[in-house]
Amino acid sequence: MDKYDILRAPMITEKSTALKETDSVLTFKVDRRANKQQIKEAVERLLNVKVDQVRTANFHGKLKRMGRSRGHRPDWKKAYVKLKAGQKLPEFFETV
Repeated sequence: MDKYDILRAPMITEKSTALKETDSVLTFKVDRRANKQQIKEAVERLLNVKVDQVRTANFHGKLKRMGRSRGHRPDWKKAYVKLKAGQKLPEFFETV
């Protein structure tokens, strides 16, 4: 699996912003098949930082309805990536 396919998008929410500021934790939406080691290597190579710990959470897609028709959102995976002490956050995560 390619390192560009593993990290789908950074998640910027109130919770992820608070974790970034207090604990140096970055939050990403990742490929469902990726394991913690692959996520760690992808973050280290793409962002040039050292990773201390990776935690993952799997989410099931919700059932959605529009009138009589029903659909299903896809399942997805979130990764919490904690940086080692002294590592600088990437520029796109810094506050403006």
